[in-house]
Amino acid sequence: MLDQQTMSILHSLKLFGMARGFEERLADSNQATLSHAEFVGLLVQDEKIYRDNLRLRRLLKKAKLRQEASLEDIDYRASRGISQQVILELANPQWIAVHQNVLISGPTGVGKSFIACALGNAAARAGYTVLYMRAPRLFETLQQSRGDGSHLKALARLGRVQLLIIDDFLLTQLSDS
Repeated sequence: MLDQQTMSILHSLKLFGMARGFEERLADSNQATLSHAEFVGLLVQDEKIYRDNLRLRRLLKKAKLRQEASLEDIDYRASRGISQQVILELANPQWIAVHQNVLISGPTGVGKSFIACALGNAAARAGYTVLYMRAPRLFETLQQSRGDGSHLKALARLGRVQLLIIDDFLLTQLSDS
């Protein structure tokens, strides 16, 4: 009965990771050997992991990445003209914090979008906000916002993103506006 009350209180406090960990640890007989401090410490760790996973899921959903790509999935045997050393340097998201840009160029089909999405995925995993947009859609959105008077809000929304990935840049002719 006490365990059920504890579960109810954890849920009412929105400590869902801790509640799940509590339930799992009660079912595991090996957990009985833990001290109270160790048991509580593991529950707190469960809650932190749960919240970190929720935040990562939210960041990845908001990023709207075109494909599920990770830096670990990049095949360096393909001749892309990019070295593993460069990717390893970009894997450290410090370049985002100091507001540096990365330009990926090359012929069609070499994996520019894949690498960009992999960098976006790595940035989201490091806690940065990411947004992936194709250039034609970005320009269309900005043009529409200019027409309906929400241009400054649209620019502010883009300005809050820490890593903006613009794909397919200059594939189509730009209009004067």
